[in-house]
Amino acid sequence: MPAPSTTNLSSIATIRFRARRHIEEGAITDDYGADRDTVLRLLNEALATEIVCSLRYKRHYHSAKGLTSLSIAQEFLQHAQEEELHAEKFANRITQLGGEPDYSPDTLSTRSHAEYLEGKSIVDMIREDLVAERIAIESYKEIIAYLGDADPTTRRLFEEVLAVEEEHAEDLRTLIHQIGASHTPAA
Repeated sequence: MPAPSTTNLSSIATIRFRARRHIEEGAITDDYGADRDTVLRLLNEALATEIVCSLRYKRHYHSAKGLTSLSIAQEFLQHAQEEELHAEKFANRITQLGGEPDYSPDTLSTRSHAEYLEGKSIVDMIREDLVAERIAIESYKEIIAYLGDADPTTRRLFEEVLAVEEEHAEDLRTLIHQIGASHTPAA
């Protein structure tokens, strides 16, 4: 196998020179290929989505009653905690890119891709969570495609979160089948 071409690689002296320019930009170097304002908006929307999902899961955790709901409640709690971790990762990336994480409760639900719908029964709760996971999956796939090679760090973050959201969706689908709710008509 031939060695990779070095014709596109910068000299160490050039890299050192560029690293010293615009040092106040932190992680954003001259070769950052994405529109930073758009990436920050997408990250803040994802932050809002994860917060809304965490809040909904926590509501469902506290609303799930009865012995048969105990394991489902624990699943809700686990998902809430994982959504909180995602939110923290998105906030960290926003800060790395020189932005401000937007935690404003006044606009949280309008920035979130997912809705905060409570559901009345356990089945309704699971269905609402599954819909929200599916929304996050589709949104994050589109964001990943948009980012491409322009911002590989943010793309990888979304890919990592996407993998967990897909696990959540599968968990919820399995719960619906386990409690025999697959025959309940969808809204």
